[in-house]
Amino acid sequence: MNEAMIKQTINIQREFFHSGTTLDIGFRIKALKKLKSCINNYEAVVTEAIRKDLGKSQFESYMCEVGLVLSEISYMLKHISSLAKERRVHTPLSQFHSRSFKKPSPYGTVLIMSPWNYPFLLTMEPLVDAIAAGNTAVIKPSAYSPHTSRAISEIIHKCFGREHVSVITGGRKENNCLLNQRFDYIFFTGSHAVGKEVMRHAAENLTPVTLELGGKSPCIVEKSANLKLAAKRIVFGKFLNCGQTCVAPDYIYCDAAIKDPLIAEIQKQIQHQFGDAPLKNSNYGKIINEKHYQRVLGLIDTEKTVYGGQTDTTSLRIEPTVMDNVTFSDKVMQEEIFGPLLPVLTFKSIEEAIKKINSMPHPLALYVFTSDKHIAKKFTAQCGFGGGCINDTVIHLATSELGFGGFGESGMGSYHGKEGFATFSHYKSIVDKKTWIDLPMRYQPYKAMHERLVRFFLK
Repeated sequence: MNEAMIKQTINIQREFFHSGTTLDIGFRIKALKKLKSCINNYEAVVTEAIRKDLGKSQFESYMCEVGLVLSEISYMLKHISSLAKERRVHTPLSQFHSRSFKKPSPYGTVLIMSPWNYPFLLTMEPLVDAIAAGNTAVIKPSAYSPHTSRAISEIIHKCFGREHVSVITGGRKENNCLLNQRFDYIFFTGSHAVGKEVMRHAAENLTPVTLELGGKSPCIVEKSANLKLAAKRIVFGKFLNCGQTCVAPDYIYCDAAIKDPLIAEIQKQIQHQFGDAPLKNSNYGKIINEKHYQRVLGLIDTEKTVYGGQTDTTSLRIEPTVMDNVTFSDKVMQEEIFGPLLPVLTFKSIEEAIKKINSMPHPLALYVFTSDKHIAKKFTAQCGFGGGCINDTVIHLATSELGFGGFGESGMGSYHGKEGFATFSHYKSIVDKKTWIDLPMRYQPYKAMHERLVRFFLK
């Protein structure tokens, strides 16, 4: 789509928004129900598209993408009437007699830019929140997942008029063109580098943004942890989607005393979950493309590889790979891995671990495995991170009851459920002042008695 067509689409959406149609809760509910029905009808198409792009199985695609989108729609349908209500707040005595309230209002025309690693989930879930809040939306899926982008386009064209929701496909040229337009809100999920560009362009129009980025999410294993269960859950979270998950445990940071038995349990779990030949496992995904495949290969230190490490250039698959004796200065620790490599590092004390984690950029997630609730509380209280789990990985993003997002280097803003509705809404603060009384004390000429009254009311 060329620049003229993109501008035309945005103008059409802005006109439709200003018509007031999307303000009607019934209109939003109808749109969400239609979207849910269409996704159910297109489930096979979507899962096949995701398989072509990322090698995911049908089960994993439903569990981690399609099912979560349907769950978010169900949440919004259940709660939208309550979320869209005005919220009355306390009115101070000085404003007698008035009614004060917060009124949730949609921003207008929003831009949603999504990545390739969970191409359906990370496009459609924020769209659900934007629709529920009453916005019109332009969505831009990733060019790196073309089959899923095509499926998304089919669904959107089936469900919505161009004036309500539109899909813009393409690559960098289309991204730049979209970012040069004026939107009322921008929601971006992706890399730090592109996130900075999004924020820079948004600043030109003072457009508010949500940035869902990433980072090196630590997985702390303390010596009191149940190592067998920890290994099971770490392997699941790390190698899900071939490691291409923004909240995957990026590295293990464990007590030196339990490193060897932990690695042994991780090796057992990799074999149990993926078999002796993961590269032949049809349920094990692949790296998205040649560029990222070569990037991940460049992070493998064969001298420190203690498990896995086999690759298949034809299918772009890399075995679940464990690296031992890794240091924070190694290449694999200089960037977010975003692949099936699991470095293991050690600490000698809880204080050392907390100090080291806090010296690094704030991660999107943090995981701590321990049987000591005081140690769990210490990590979750003293370390800066977006969200996470105690004695598990990844699952905190699978509920609409918890907002999901990062802060600092891992992003800004959050979504899912109530938080998602709030993200795509502006809350107008309104005072409804009655006309039957008008206290004189705020008007000139000021008098001593009026000053005493003001001091009394404002204490």
